[in-house]
Amino acid sequence: MRFYPGSPVLTARALRPEDSYRGFELNPPVEALLREALAAWPNAVGQAGDGYEEAVRAARGLKAPLVLIDPPFERPDDYVRSAETAAAVLRADPTACVAIWTPLKDLETFDGFIRRLEQAGLSRVLVAEARLRPLNNPMKMNGCAMTVVNAPSGAEAAAAEICGWTVQALGDAGGRAEVWRAG
Repeated sequence: MRFYPGSPVLTARALRPEDSYRGFELNPPVEALLREALAAWPNAVGQAGDGYEEAVRAARGLKAPLVLIDPPFERPDDYVRSAETAAAVLRADPTACVAIWTPLKDLETFDGFIRRLEQAGLSRVLVAEARLRPLNNPMKMNGCAMTVVNAPSGAEAAAAEICGWTVQALGDAGGRAEVWRAG
C-alpha cells in the first residue's frame, strides 16, 4: 500500500480550527502511512492503537464527541466490536454522535449488526445504505452503509442525497438507496 485509505484525510480536511481528530491503526507500517497522511493538518493525529479501545478512551472527557468507526472488516468480530464500541461511547456520553461505516455483503450480517445496536439499548439510529447491487453474493462488496447514532439535524436528507447519487453513479441494475431509522 502506498497511500493510507481516505476517510482520515477527508475528515482532517473538514476540521475547523477548534476541532481535533485522532485516528488509530494497529499495523505498524500502515500506522506510519496514517501519520504521514495526516501530517499536513496540525489538529489531526495518527497513532498506534486498537481503534475500538482507543475510541472509547479518547471520547471520555470530551463533551458530545463525534466518533467515526471505520474498520477494515478483515476480522470476523469487527461488526460485534463496532457495536460494542458505539454502546461504550454512548454510555460514557449519551450526547455523543457515533458513525459506523460498514460494507454490505449480505443482509443477515448487516441485520445482525443492527440487532446488536438495538440490544445495547441504542436509540436514534439512522441507517443510510447504498446498495450497488442486490445482496445475493456475500463474496462481493455489494455496497456500504453508514449507521449513525444521535445523528445531527439534517443528516437524514443529506444521507438520502449521498446514497442516491452513489447508487446512480456506481450501482448496477437492481441497486438502491435506503435511509431508515432503527431502534
